[in-house]
Amino acid sequence: MVKFVEITRKGVVEVFKFNIEEELCCKVEGNGRFYAKKGAMVAFKGNFKFDKMLLGPDNGGGVMGSLLGLAKRKLTGENIELMTVEGSGTIYLARNAYHVSVFELEPGDCLSVESENLLAFPTDLQYDVRFIGSGVLSQKGLATTVLNNHSNQPQQVAVITDGNPLMLEAPCVVDPDAVVAWTSSLNGGGDPSVALNNFSWKTVIGQTSGESYQFQFNQPGQMVLVQPSERLSGLKISID
Repeated sequence: MVKFVEITRKGVVEVFKFNIEEELCCKVEGNGRFYAKKGAMVAFKGNFKFDKMLLGPDNGGGVMGSLLGLAKRKLTGENIELMTVEGSGTIYLARNAYHVSVFELEPGDCLSVESENLLAFPTDLQYDVRFIGSGVLSQKGLATTVLNNHSNQPQQVAVITDGNPLMLEAPCVVDPDAVVAWTSSLNGGGDPSVALNNFSWKTVIGQTSGESYQFQFNQPGQMVLVQPSERLSGLKISID
């Protein structure tokens, strides 16, 4: 099992393990500190304290780094309320009976994820937002939340999905409104390209099969998480 290792200022080694519990919960065991979606705790054994993050992680940039990160997330619609979980024991996290998946990121890997689907992640990961051009065609928007592993240890991220998800390995083609997260490398690449399928005048007036375009992932070894529930389209143009 992958462990999170962080050396604190006092020299204490902090270790947490993320596991899926009964499909709908994330079981976190160990001691130390990590970030989670605000209000996600459903039970715990041991000693924990929970503090709402007013600005978000600073990524080593202090208060100014937190402010800049918050502004970027607000402007792109990728902001979520987070809390710091600190203590020791076993804690269970969940959200609206959504299914839980856990990604393992090796050093140099990153995870792009829909902000509302992010459940928990360790403090060693860099939490940021970046722009993706292909998002303009889907309800993902133009930006996505990204977690970068700049540490020298494997890290885990807990993600929630509306329904039992599919974990696919690239190459694969997915519906833009169903994709939740995908892995890539810090060296770049890994974002999906847009594949058009029978784009015609019917697409313009809304009289299509609903599958006029897809996201295509081609990076070898890339993992893509898809949920069996599509985000609702914000723009509906049709002639009945």
